[in-house]
Amino acid sequence: MYNKVEGYILNLIIFITGVSCMGKKKKTTHYSGIGGQAVLEGVMMKNKDDYAVAIRKPNGEIEVEVDVYRGILHDSALKKIPFIRGIFNFLDSMILGMKTINYSASFYEDEEAEETKLDKALNKVSGGRAEKILMGVTTVASIVIAIAVFMLLPYFLSTLLVQYIRNDSLLAIIEGIIRILIFVIYIVAISLMKDIHRLYQYHGAEHKCINCVENGRPLTIHNVMRSSRIHKRCGTSFMFLVVFVSIILFFFIRVQNSALRVVLRIALVPVIAGISYEIIRLAGRSDNIFVKIISAPGMWLQKLTTKEPDREMAEVAIRSVEAVFDWKSYLKDEFGYEVDDSWLQDEPGEEEE
Repeated sequence: MYNKVEGYILNLIIFITGVSCMGKKKKTTHYSGIGGQAVLEGVMMKNKDDYAVAIRKPNGEIEVEVDVYRGILHDSALKKIPFIRGIFNFLDSMILGMKTINYSASFYEDEEAEETKLDKALNKVSGGRAEKILMGVTTVASIVIAIAVFMLLPYFLSTLLVQYIRNDSLLAIIEGIIRILIFVIYIVAISLMKDIHRLYQYHGAEHKCINCVENGRPLTIHNVMRSSRIHKRCGTSFMFLVVFVSIILFFFIRVQNSALRVVLRIALVPVIAGISYEIIRLAGRSDNIFVKIISAPGMWLQKLTTKEPDREMAEVAIRSVEAVFDWKSYLKDEFGYEVDDSWLQDEPGEEEE
């Protein structure tokens, strides 16, 4: 069982790891436009403004919640401006991710747990809005911790070598290597946690569903289990690109003042997020060699942040997809054939292609 605090901590881990798949609609062949995120014992899928959260409840039943999230800017023209749109998409992913992970955690909270003094105090002061306040605090804390760990810590560790290394270019390279090592160590470390392992399995189920329909297969458990758990638009790839782009920018943008270096590393975070988002968009619709090279490390890291799901997890992911996405019409429009209901009978076998 989980309490609310554990749910918020889990969401922080999900945010930093990037256990999601970005799904902005683009004009590209066989692109479904759906994206999602693994949640506690379930999967969230989003198609345009509609999203669904499917949860495997403790009694084994699947609960599906469908709602609408229009984003911070809704239909603002800013959402169409390259690089700027990536910043707001990043924030929207965080906000919706926070909301859905808290929803999923509510099914596994300890029903006998009493309301804490902090909860009572916050509800009294905020007029019953304590949960929204905690969600906001967690969002801010997630961003602050991510910046501190992946942007500032590598810089401070590299400064310890200043007395031994006088070459600024070499120090910048060392800072970049430290940043990558911290990111990889973090992912490997949390993958050892039991709850995170199951989360990674649902992450794999999410990817398999998207890959299944985008490869023209009917969305059955059998076909989903045969599909790849690796996807080019994954949030893990996005987070790696954030790290990679930051290394490039910090290598070329140099100042002598140490305090200004720290300020720049914080101030450039939105710029880095915007650039990384555009690269992810490009990766989702292009197969040229340059994009494959850039995408390769993030795809490799997905071997760590996704695990093979079982059939019950695949079933949950399918329910989430079907709640917001008409995959039969998609297959007809994109691949030119209608799905016969007789095809939806699952066959044995769970091997991944």
